[in-house]
Amino acid sequence: MNRFDNIGQYKEHFRRLVEKERLAEKQFHLDEIKRLHGQQREKRGRAILHLNAKLLGQFLDYYIYRFGRAHMPEHQIKTGDIVLVSAGNPLHFNIEGTVSAIGNRFIEVMLPQRVFKAREYRVDLYVNDITYKRMLEALETLPTSLFPTDILLGKRVPEIKLTSIKSQRLNTSQNNALARAIDSELFLLHGPPGTGKTWTLAEVIRANLGKKILVTADSNVAVDNLVEYFTGRRIVRIGHPARIDERLLGFSLDVRIRRHPRYKKVEKLNKQIEQMRREQEERYIKPSPSKRRGMSDEQIIEMAERGKAARGLSAKTMVKMSHWIKLQEKINALYKKRDRLVDSIATEILDEAEIIFTTNAGAGSEFLQGRTFDIVFVDEAAQASEPSVLIPLVRARRAVMAGDHHQLPPTVLARDAQELSLTLFERLTGLYPEATDMLTIQYRMNGIICRFPSCRFYGCRLQSHESVRDIVLSDLTGGKSSALVGGNVPIVFYDTAGSWRERKKADSPSRYNPGEADFVIKLAGELLRLGLSPEHIGIITPYKDHEEYIKRRAGEIEVKSVDGFQGREKDVIILSLVRSNEEAEIGFLKDLRRLNVAITRAKRKLIIVGDAQTLTPEPFFTDLLGYIKDNGLLLKAVEL
Repeated sequence: MNRFDNIGQYKEHFRRLVEKERLAEKQFHLDEIKRLHGQQREKRGRAILHLNAKLLGQFLDYYIYRFGRAHMPEHQIKTGDIVLVSAGNPLHFNIEGTVSAIGNRFIEVMLPQRVFKAREYRVDLYVNDITYKRMLEALETLPTSLFPTDILLGKRVPEIKLTSIKSQRLNTSQNNALARAIDSELFLLHGPPGTGKTWTLAEVIRANLGKKILVTADSNVAVDNLVEYFTGRRIVRIGHPARIDERLLGFSLDVRIRRHPRYKKVEKLNKQIEQMRREQEERYIKPSPSKRRGMSDEQIIEMAERGKAARGLSAKTMVKMSHWIKLQEKINALYKKRDRLVDSIATEILDEAEIIFTTNAGAGSEFLQGRTFDIVFVDEAAQASEPSVLIPLVRARRAVMAGDHHQLPPTVLARDAQELSLTLFERLTGLYPEATDMLTIQYRMNGIICRFPSCRFYGCRLQSHESVRDIVLSDLTGGKSSALVGGNVPIVFYDTAGSWRERKKADSPSRYNPGEADFVIKLAGELLRLGLSPEHIGIITPYKDHEEYIKRRAGEIEVKSVDGFQGREKDVIILSLVRSNEEAEIGFLKDLRRLNVAITRAKRKLIIVGDAQTLTPEPFFTDLLGYIKDNGLLLKAVEL
């Protein structure tokens, strides 16, 4: 749906989709935990079993635990992920924490409380429900949104103001966008691969300094990329410390609060709270449901004051529970006093900031409640669902969004919520082309690599800057070349010709292809022999099981899914397509946006390995192979 009749229709449409996706994501992990043995979930990389735990210390208000074992399995858990820590059965009892670091033999987790005692621990990948709650809250606040809802609904073209401002840091294409973005009510910056989208967005932000500015993106990495442009300004980064680049932690609101002179009073209150809690544990009895036996706090206090036993509990027990309750009331009062002080410090810091940075979800933080902005900048807008972007959008009068709707869309798990794949960025570029500008000069790819995606996805408007137009592999090898990798030809396709068929594990929906993987490793080895370092090379594959299969053999070379390489680049990319079957079934290789990302990561050389017979019934691959035949090399993998 592109246009909406009213706010009520809009709210109901997205509320329904958010609830479905929220349920699907939670259910995905919970169902898998219920359905699979721990060992099976561990095999899929979404759990780690048989861990020991060591308390490393405290950071801010969190306890940092290192969970490890001698031989850690391969897993999908990343720094910043939400995990469940349990004694083996996360459905029975767990503590939710955030991953702060990962090593070869350990995973470190920030927990809000001390971990329970257990012989062994289990860590499960989970989901953060806060994001969904904030999406729903943003939908509910739409009637009071600062951003004009008639633009959001598709009822009014935004006001576009043209300025004469230019920046010496930008090229002509980027300056055209800058001039239109600075003062417009809504501006959509379309940035194809390598065009300097984030750099241009940073210049638009600079031109708005002096206004109240909020900068967001869907991922923490994208937010931190923007923070780096403004480290010399008065900025604040809101977000969980475990998810912020450690080099930028000094800008974190959490860290800034604790460096504030008034925070000493907070520490004093924390010590008082800790002393009282210790007194509770050591001297008194907590009135748990089994202890209080249906009695209220007031009844327990009354019986204690009268020196009476009740419901099988001695008078002494009643007194100890009464003291626990009274002490808890004092603790609660101290908590409130501490929180008011922290809020006061945070408000002071945020009031002084020129720019506030956070994720889209982070814009719903309690620290920003009631705070409004003149303008919001949203990077990665084409990767974020519309309700996600709504969280920061409703807080600002104007908006500049940057993204590329021809690259990866947001991941949507729920089959009946796929409408969330249509992002606000893409919807508004369709509604308001006058508010959209595409950057047209790319600084990443050799011209031959660039030309195919340029004409396939960007109307042949994407041009290669002269600094990269003719870059080739031999620039890095001292002139050395190799026929195995196609010499200096920028784009090569190796046809496996059905020699190596794809495989599928019994308990996995993914695919892998051992023969193709071995050939990819052979190509990578040849590139290393020519003098390239592992940092120059990236291996991309659309399938998780294939990624894991290659990783075990690739040494230090980076191997990731297409999603893992979004926004990234390497001098050489080897793209392994995996699919090879008699039915010419290619699954989600039909997703052209995913393929666009895959073929635009390479700077000097793109090597694609796949089965032409399986792939070419899809028109995209027919066109791609035709282009490579005319402009690159088509080779048979089995002949080498």
